[in-house]
Amino acid sequence: MLMLIGLSLLTPVLAIAVMLSMAEQYVPEPLIALASYRGSHVRTVLTLEKLVPPPPLPPAVFLNTERPNLETADRDWNRLHPDFLQQALRVFARMEARGFPLALLEGYRSPERQDRLADMGAHVTQARAFQSKHQFGQALDAAPLRQGQLVISERDPWAMQAYQALGEEADREGLIWGGRWSMKDYGHIESAQGRR
Repeated sequence: MLMLIGLSLLTPVLAIAVMLSMAEQYVPEPLIALASYRGSHVRTVLTLEKLVPPPPLPPAVFLNTERPNLETADRDWNRLHPDFLQQALRVFARMEARGFPLALLEGYRSPERQDRLADMGAHVTQARAFQSKHQFGQALDAAPLRQGQLVISERDPWAMQAYQALGEEADREGLIWGGRWSMKDYGHIESAQGRR
């Protein structure tokens, strides 16, 4: 009788122990997939390559160009919004791989400079202070480099090929390309996101 009582108490304990040991081995399929996705997502986020800006070009490259006041433009990559910076650097890397290396002409633009450029006329810019994503670090102007020289001309067939490629690469990155605007700005790319 005592043995029967002992066995009846021991049976549920053994059943629970067996179920717990099996539970560690059995995970429902959706949970396995979710855990795998989260693990790979975390690894991807932690190992995303952060591109670094190229070294600055010599100031002489920016003198005597068709672009007004280019020598005083801000070309500090670090003044760009971090998300836009990475997108732009990916575009620049792909452009170089396509045979069209780019130079940063201007990134961040102060409100005062924006107004000075707007005062030069609509052929330069129609945007006044705080109407351009340049003031928020979410836009830049670039031009192709051929043999170390800037080519800022829509009349140059090679430069136009470079600008068309820039449009393709901007699209690929989810950026806005100024070459699609009614007032064409072929070297301009900007974030598709709103101002922050």
